[in-house]
Amino acid sequence: MKRKADKQKDVEALRRELEQARNLFVTGFEKLTVAQDFELRKTIRAAGGSYRVIKNNLAAKAAEGTQSANLFAGLRGMTSLATGADPVALAKALTGYAKANPTFVFKAGLVEGRAIDVKSIQELANLPSREEVLAKLLFLIQAPAQRVATVINAVGRNLAVVVDQGTKENKFKAE
Repeated sequence: MKRKADKQKDVEALRRELEQARNLFVTGFEKLTVAQDFELRKTIRAAGGSYRVIKNNLAAKAAEGTQSANLFAGLRGMTSLATGADPVALAKALTGYAKANPTFVFKAGLVEGRAIDVKSIQELANLPSREEVLAKLLFLIQAPAQRVATVINAVGRNLAVVVDQGTKENKFKAE
């Protein structure tokens, strides 16, 4: 059993983590095996996030006065916390894991400082990733430039074709 001073250190460490986290998901993980937990942690690390198991009452105390305070009010059961810089990638990873392991559930979330519900987490997981959005944007920016280059090249190419056809049909005579 932990001493009161150790619990206070845990609360302060969790408070610092909650103050710094702009994106986090509160989840439940009842009846996960050790192998499933290992796979979950591996999945979250691959998405660029971190994962930790939290005690409900200590989390509620640590969240007091932070933007995530209402997420931790009235939590029941086994609770964990997943944080990461990219909320879409983390939501995709957690949603994919939850489909394979139905005992893993979402309780609440915080994205860019705003509280979201479970339905919003599912919608967030369906968004394209940051890389996909940037690739589409880059394509849209490059498309007009490609068209201009094609038109400019077409003028020279067409002129060369006309001259070539003229010389083949002896319409142009060299004097």
